[in-house]
Amino acid sequence: MRLSYLILDVFTRIPLKGNALAVVPKADGLMDNEMQAIAREFNLSETVFICKPQNERNSAMLRIFTPHQELPFAGHPTVGAAVSLGLNSRASAIRMEEKVGLVTALFERLDRRSGEARFTLPRLPARIAELPDRLGIAQALGIEVDEIGCDVYKPAVFSAGVTFHLVPVRDASVLKRVRVNKTAWDQVFDQEHHSAYVFTLTPEERENDIAARMFGMDIGEDPGTGSAAAALIGLLAEQAMGTGQTDYVLRQGHEMGRPCRITLQLRKDNDVLVYGAIGGEAVVVGEGVLDL
Repeated sequence: MRLSYLILDVFTRIPLKGNALAVVPKADGLMDNEMQAIAREFNLSETVFICKPQNERNSAMLRIFTPHQELPFAGHPTVGAAVSLGLNSRASAIRMEEKVGLVTALFERLDRRSGEARFTLPRLPARIAELPDRLGIAQALGIEVDEIGCDVYKPAVFSAGVTFHLVPVRDASVLKRVRVNKTAWDQVFDQEHHSAYVFTLTPEERENDIAARMFGMDIGEDPGTGSAAAALIGLLAEQAMGTGQTDYVLRQGHEMGRPCRITLQLRKDNDVLVYGAIGGEAVVVGEGVLDL
């Protein structure tokens, strides 16, 4: 069996930056264990398999795997798959069936190998739990207790399909100093996947509003995490945002040398979150064939 694949860098237009993604465009017929084995072979944070949709009105069905498990939803594979599909069609709207639900992305071609996609969240983020143990959080992140919190934001657990522990810190210098303490980690961040999204506001940075780092999911640190940014929309809406629409630009991956730029859009009506969207660019950096 020979399978073509692409490598894209997502949340960037610059090759060898952003978050790398493997895309297998014609994955129909692969068994679940074969998809998992291929994702483990690529050993990137995620691999997306593009299959024929169940509903012919849609563009594709996506299966998303880390090297260790399948995910119902993830942001950078959704953006990367949308750009891959968009570059090979004339469509400006890409409809993708994921386990979390139907995802529609608006696509814009930038050049022959890059594009931009923004998709509406198939599931609005919801609060899962409190995160009150500040001493434990500080120990797990290798920072001081008084460095936890930013503006009005407080730690909490949210999910828009994948669960994340969201931890605001005082400023970008604290974010840069975060060091994982594996001994305390799973006990403090005890929800599904044990993943923490540490973020701060960046009023001193002209090109973005928020900076973040993501740790967990059995992959160490991830340079660009759309599903975590989607969960963050819930916290932003709950703890600070008034009625109306707000747009944010978030940077992630700078500490890893893989800078990512993620756009967030959210809207509240009558103090209720009614809309959330994630977007970013992606560029094709390679292609090949798996000979299995």
